[in-house]
Amino acid sequence: MSFIEALIPLSVFGCIFGIFYLFIAARNKERMALIEKGADASIFYSSKEKRVTPIWKVFLLNLSLLLMGIGLGIFIAGILHQVIGVDADIAYPGTIFLMAGVGLFTGFTMTKNLDK
Repeated sequence: MSFIEALIPLSVFGCIFGIFYLFIAARNKERMALIEKGADASIFYSSKEKRVTPIWKVFLLNLSLLLMGIGLGIFIAGILHQVIGVDADIAYPGTIFLMAGVGLFTGFTMTKNLDK
């Protein structure tokens, strides 16, 4: 393993560490500045209500709709290719991505309705 190959994972780790460090440091500085100005400590805590819907239900809903969208996209692409004669290189990726997007959008809409 050459020096360059060893440098790639180290630089990726360094970038991730740097992002987290900057996030934590900036948040700490902001909080300290607010405390110095006499702000109430309750502003650091969320006053929003807790989630009504568990996160695992939202994840499963979105994952299932995504997979159904991909499956439907493959099915529709097969029909487009066999019946209409659309080139397979165009029909399959285009339809799969389109139907996956429709599935994710449907999951987003259904997730909004779960919280009501």
